[in-house]
Amino acid sequence: MTGWDEEERVFHRKPLEERIAERQAQMKPLREGKHFEHGPARFLFIFIIVGVVVLHLGGLLILMALDLH
Repeated sequence: MTGWDEEERVFHRKPLEERIAERQAQMKPLREGKHFEHGPARFLFIFIIVGVVVLHLGGLLILMALDLH
């Protein structure tokens, strides 16, 4: 047995995996196409796509201003 198991018993808490499983079992099922499961991943994906587009447009404007296109 590891120190974590003993510590969890001291505080009378279930292991983290069991608590997460119970919480997920209580959740309503997600509707197809309505939810993106990972909110932070969606934020990063959109942020990166927008960043790439802005950088490309900025680079194009700089090249056009320097007449190097």
